[in-house]
Amino acid sequence: MIIPVLNAGSLQRLRASTHFGILAMVATAFLWSIAGLFIKVIDWHPFAIAGMRSLISSLVVLAWLRRPHIHWSPAQVGAALTQAGTMLLFVVANKTTTAANAILLQYVGPVFTAILGAWLLKERTRWEHWAAFAFVGAGMALLFMDKLGGGRLLGNILALLSGLLFSFYYIFMRMQKDGSPLESILLAHWLTAAIGLGVALFLPWPAVTWKAAGAIAMLGIFQVGVAAILFTAAIRRVTAVTANLIAVIEPVFNPLWVFLALGEKPGAHAIIGGAIIIAAVTGASVVSARRATA
Repeated sequence: MIIPVLNAGSLQRLRASTHFGILAMVATAFLWSIAGLFIKVIDWHPFAIAGMRSLISSLVVLAWLRRPHIHWSPAQVGAALTQAGTMLLFVVANKTTTAANAILLQYVGPVFTAILGAWLLKERTRWEHWAAFAFVGAGMALLFMDKLGGGRLLGNILALLSGLLFSFYYIFMRMQKDGSPLESILLAHWLTAAIGLGVALFLPWPAVTWKAAGAIAMLGIFQVGVAAILFTAAIRRVTAVTANLIAVIEPVFNPLWVFLALGEKPGAHAIIGGAIIIAAVTGASVVSARRATA
């Protein structure tokens, strides 16, 4: 029997890989968080925004890949379909329930990912993850305490379904950790662009202004395009549940953008809730990183 031994160089590379994955996921959540701010200045139908954003981001991903390898494996197609479904369902959910409800219900995803990851990926969910789930839930409730509303049952169900699909997306992407999961994102954006722009053809023509064009370019290039490249780097280095848990810091950045752009100060509940979420995610990530290099 041969027992593999990690030398100092291998251990350092493993530690660097795990830490890079965590940082890449934080950067991904940071870019995802600018969506709300830029969408506010685009006076278009949500399907037109989703379609055009995905069309632009697909060009960014295609330029990065140069020669995409599309092999139509179950994991590649599954990731593409679940991401496209997540984006479209989230758009519809935002129109049929409160925005806070839509975000909060979508971010029950880490719990789904923990269960699905143990079943499909054989990735064990550790105690630090379960502890972080409890604190993140409390932080989310505080963060959106002043904005939560009853909403509509259909919108809440769609938001919850969006979170479930988002969890499957992490699982399918993690299945490709030894390959190139970026092609799945390329397929997802092609599909979302086709559906979003196809629906937009039957809607009133949007007002194309310099402000709207600049905002949609920022969304397509950075908020989704560059974020996709960072996300694929992260999902190859950290577990699905760790990546999904880190992603919950995305709504924490939203009040920061609103404050910087509009001068609107976040309330005490938002500050406390955001601090709890960041502390919980940071603590879980540090413990997981140390275990990975032990």
